[in-house]
Amino acid sequence: MIYKKKPELLAPAGNLEKLKTALAHGADAVYCGIPDFSLRTRVNDFSLEDIADGIKYAHKMGKKVYVTLNILAHEDILADIKEHVKILKEIGPDAIFIADPGVASIVKEIWPEVKLSLSTQANCTNSASASFWANQGFKRLILSRELSLKDIALIKRSAGDTEIEVFVHGALCSSYSGRCFLSDYFIGRSANQGDCAQPCRWEYEIKPLGHKKSLTIEEDNHGSYLLNSKDLCLIERLPEIMVAGIDAFKIEGRAKSVYYLANVVGAYRRAIDLIFTNKNKEDIKKELHYLRTELELKLNHRGYTEGFMFKGEDNLQNYEGNFPSSEWEFCGQVISSRALGDKFALKIKVHNTLLAEDEVEIIGPGYKLASLSKLEMKDEKTQELITEAHGGGGEQELIITCEQDWSPLSVLRRKIPKIAL
Repeated sequence: MIYKKKPELLAPAGNLEKLKTALAHGADAVYCGIPDFSLRTRVNDFSLEDIADGIKYAHKMGKKVYVTLNILAHEDILADIKEHVKILKEIGPDAIFIADPGVASIVKEIWPEVKLSLSTQANCTNSASASFWANQGFKRLILSRELSLKDIALIKRSAGDTEIEVFVHGALCSSYSGRCFLSDYFIGRSANQGDCAQPCRWEYEIKPLGHKKSLTIEEDNHGSYLLNSKDLCLIERLPEIMVAGIDAFKIEGRAKSVYYLANVVGAYRRAIDLIFTNKNKEDIKKELHYLRTELELKLNHRGYTEGFMFKGEDNLQNYEGNFPSSEWEFCGQVISSRALGDKFALKIKVHNTLLAEDEVEIIGPGYKLASLSKLEMKDEKTQELITEAHGGGGEQELIITCEQDWSPLSVLRRKIPKIAL
């Protein structure tokens, strides 16, 4: 199969460190935003100054930064949005994600030249809708996650020069493209204002009318997580999606860690490059299965599904619990590297726990992977040999001697030792 165009790989960024990690591991672009207007009011450490720095950093690498302004705005924040857009115009992101038509009109008035991308929150589900938004000046449409690949391909064929972007990996909502009211109803935190408490992940109970006692909902062999969607993972389906001519593949997860980004972005980067250059279908199939297995076994997730794109609706829900646990955990990130004779000394920022006898793997850009054993570790401050290190907020740094060089922002994981009973 020959593909005419390599799709852009678009990754999330919840702070400047995550932005740099995503770009280092192969993202062509990242999307980010400040808490107030980007549907991520929590676990979002971006300021406008950080976004400006991130844009400069990405542009030096020949990559892009998109800013999310996809809140469904209430009247009282329209004035703030106008001021926000004026600042965005000064710092120059490559596009703005928008869901609200009113916000779009504000952006076009203040910055008519900016590239507009339609957020998935706008629920674009058909070619007529796509044509409408294109006529409003949107150059890219991020389609609803509820569409089949057949529908996506039809929309793409009718879209002309308008770019089409789809989600290929990450968390799913039990609501239509994230437009959910449960969080606001239960505790006054609106998902559509960026403050979702994720009630779809909660365990529920039933309470008879007029009675104080309640009963936890139970299902044989499953549990009671009735709204808990599995996570999307389409890495094995990328060849089929690429045939449809999609312009951009999007990864969800602005609240996720640098470890998540290194693994997921790296795996999808490796997959896209392989598909685009390798004509051997069996080689591609084998590699994609390997990468899918890596993502399944070595990351925490809620179970994987192919979502709606391949009509897998009956396999969307995870009834057994909230966070399936991996046998591996994030334990460090490379800060710098220097030659040390015929080896290399890696300066590591420690996360969680790292023991000298641990089974450790290091992941570099494009999911370059190697195993490390019998670690030789030195405390970076004292230069003393140590046998264990602990993150405790990520303050401890150490030096690890390694056979090969690894670029900054590579990540380390360790297999969690089994505790003898």
